[in-house]
Amino acid sequence: MSIRHFLTLCDFSPTELEYLIERAIQLKAKHRSKQAHTPMQGQVLGMIFEKSSTRTRVSFEAGAAQLGGSAIFLSPRDTQLGRGEPIEDSARVLSRMVDIIMIRTFEHSKLELFAKYSSAPVINALTDDYHPCQLLADIQTYVEHRGTIRGKKVAWIGDGNNMCNSYINAARQFGFELAVACPEGYEPMQSLVEQNADRVKIFRTPSDAVAGAHLVVTDVWASMGQEQEQAEREKAFAAFQVSPELMNKAAPDALFMHCLPAHRGEEISTDMLDDQRSVVWDEAENRLHAQKALMEFLLYGKQV
Repeated sequence: MSIRHFLTLCDFSPTELEYLIERAIQLKAKHRSKQAHTPMQGQVLGMIFEKSSTRTRVSFEAGAAQLGGSAIFLSPRDTQLGRGEPIEDSARVLSRMVDIIMIRTFEHSKLELFAKYSSAPVINALTDDYHPCQLLADIQTYVEHRGTIRGKKVAWIGDGNNMCNSYINAARQFGFELAVACPEGYEPMQSLVEQNADRVKIFRTPSDAVAGAHLVVTDVWASMGQEQEQAEREKAFAAFQVSPELMNKAAPDALFMHCLPAHRGEEISTDMLDDQRSVVWDEAENRLHAQKALMEFLLYGKQV
């Protein structure tokens, strides 16, 4: 099997992505029923972190262990990625020592360069431009609660960040309509919006975006590395908080998601995570199972 990488959702076909969602649901059921499933026996996951993380590290490390493999955590102190050693050299060496690699970093171009020279599958565990693993978990969560997301309407409220960019890719790959509500100057990647103009629309008020939406999603106003912009962003996004009142404008069966960590009183009201329409805890757990399905697929292909 030729080496495949997962840098954005567009690296896989819609059919392959649908398979991953169904496989994640199957692996979740196996785990909950205590069925051992250890295809990664003797395999090692290399985890390269240039950005800190809680859910990403735990979900990948636990996922590798549950599949029978092991994981090596490499922090910025443990690697010389792009500093003392060229990225392509690090990729050549590390990919000869481990079987699959996940990278959480800043520049997407750095991830692409690493993947180009890696002889092992590379997974994007977050860059400044995209967060495709979170989208696998989000779609899995929607499917578990409501069935297919194809033909539905999703509303993204807030910053046009890496999550928003990945939601645009998801709209294309999973076949849904995306309404993005953001202030001027905080739009998602323009090229993505233009390429998907038939399914993505930009709004300036959250209420317009959520009207009739089947899924409402948000994220923090200041992402990692933007802390110095916090005060400026709080001012720009003041009218973009998601609350139960805003959710009332969505479809009657609408769900709410947030990739976490959440800042209560900022991008969400203090009571939003506890609202009956919120599925954020299922969404968080599903990072584990979606990533197990992803690792299994990259290492062994489809399972029958």
